[in-house]
Amino acid sequence: MFPTLQIGSFSIPVAQFSLLLAFWFGISLAEKLAPRHNVPADKLYNLVFTGLITGLVGARLGVVFQYPQAFIQSPLSLISLNTSLFDTFSGIAAAMVGMLVYGQRARLTLRESLDALTPILAVLMVGIAFAHIASGQAFGMETSLPWGIDLLGAKRHPSQFYELATATIILWWVLQHFKPNQQPARLFLEFVTLSAAARLLLDAFRGDSATLSDGFRIAQITALGVMATSLALLDIIHRKS
Repeated sequence: MFPTLQIGSFSIPVAQFSLLLAFWFGISLAEKLAPRHNVPADKLYNLVFTGLITGLVGARLGVVFQYPQAFIQSPLSLISLNTSLFDTFSGIAAAMVGMLVYGQRARLTLRESLDALTPILAVLMVGIAFAHIASGQAFGMETSLPWGIDLLGAKRHPSQFYELATATIILWWVLQHFKPNQQPARLFLEFVTLSAAARLLLDAFRGDSATLSDGFRIAQITALGVMATSLALLDIIHRKS
């Protein structure tokens, strides 16, 4: 839709800038709120920074292990900023390991740390929605509704704006419920439940969703499983309280 922002001779990729801005704002917000869940702000920052560095390194190494010959022929590709040279699964796995190791060494409790990280995740959801609006990704199905938008040669559901609206509501909800003296991990699990429910609903309007042979959308099946798991864990927390 508007992938780049031209300022004089500078061209700024709007999608990447949106994610970077959301990440920065999310960390700033989480640092201010972290003490409510008995997590020192400096340790939370170090936790996030550790996850970011290990995630980036792991994502690049994941591609290196898959295509070693390409990097032998072009060693400078190891430090390339090309996003296609990062493996998402390897990055997430490496980030989780790095954060768990640091959290254990810093004596951070897992459940309270998850609550402290929730504002970052909630703000990132808003940033991802802005990135989709800028890039035109996550486009909607064709529709005849009056609020449809012209995209890719057809009138489509403004699914990116649906995503932005739900992400903003979830962020508002998180901030309203970010309170001290509540059961650890409850806020995080409630955020996961709401996010999964939103994905379950919004994916019905997406025109780029991957489907199985019988027509079921993979993202909706995954979201349903995540929501069921988080609800079960919330029930356990409620019973213990």
